[in-house]
Amino acid sequence: MNSVRATPEILRYTAFSDDPEGGNPAGIILDATGLGEEEMLAIAADVGYSESAFLTAAPSAPSGKAGSGDASDAERAYTIRYFSPKAEVPFCGHATVATAVALGERIGPGDLVFTTPAGVVPVTVTREGGALLATLTSVEPYVEEIAAEDLAEALAALDWPAGDLDPAFPPRVAFAGARHLILAAATRERLGLLAYDFARLEALMHRLDLTTVQLVWRADAGIFHVRDPFPVGGVVEDPATGAAAAALGAYLRELGLVPEATVLTLHQGEDMGRPGVLTVELRAGDRRIRVSGAGARIPA
Repeated sequence: MNSVRATPEILRYTAFSDDPEGGNPAGIILDATGLGEEEMLAIAADVGYSESAFLTAAPSAPSGKAGSGDASDAERAYTIRYFSPKAEVPFCGHATVATAVALGERIGPGDLVFTTPAGVVPVTVTREGGALLATLTSVEPYVEEIAAEDLAEALAALDWPAGDLDPAFPPRVAFAGARHLILAAATRERLGLLAYDFARLEALMHRLDLTTVQLVWRADAGIFHVRDPFPVGGVVEDPATGAAAAALGAYLRELGLVPEATVLTLHQGEDMGRPGVLTVELRAGDRRIRVSGAGARIPA
């Protein structure tokens, strides 16, 4: 007799906002045991958000060394995978934050450990007032230059004249769990005009193994407005992008554009009608980047 697998419960949470109408929504499957890649991809495509997260048991580890050691309770350690409607991605910050908030509501605030395809990511959930806040700590980041011809192709796909770039922020590829091309606009008006060649940018991003293009404009010393085209994920734009926020933090520190220890505020989603706020923390003596945000369940 053939057994029929029950359909897993799919939760929907937003990240980087305490308003279900703001931030970046994510699908969350807290128990993805037994689901294969094709099934996860099909669920992510059906949910339709830029990413969905799928949790299973944490990988086996020696006693007392679950995950990275940031959470000793095995009930607070998980394996997590992320799927866009088109493909699996190595790391997704907003789905991590959303998942952590969902878990915090069920098992309480505290430390979590997520084993991701990009590496181990500790997350701390705290309660501030009546809301839960999740802070992820990235894997080890890196920053690298982009070839002149690849930059030219990216600008052509975006329909951005080179003169619209802010010369204080050289284009770079940055990684803190996933690769992002960082381009800085000279004006808020330039950032606000996003009408690009979807197929052309997607092709370049596949060739360079990019997850998003992180478009930024510096409003003040520690305040940035950002946007993230995400054609490789099957969506025009990601509303709030934690992985790109972490990559931006690594980029700004690597190029000496911010102090070694600082807290940055990123505003994203305003141009899409889904405003969100991402907090990026850099700590002296620690190359990893911390990204924090609120979260909220999206009513059915």
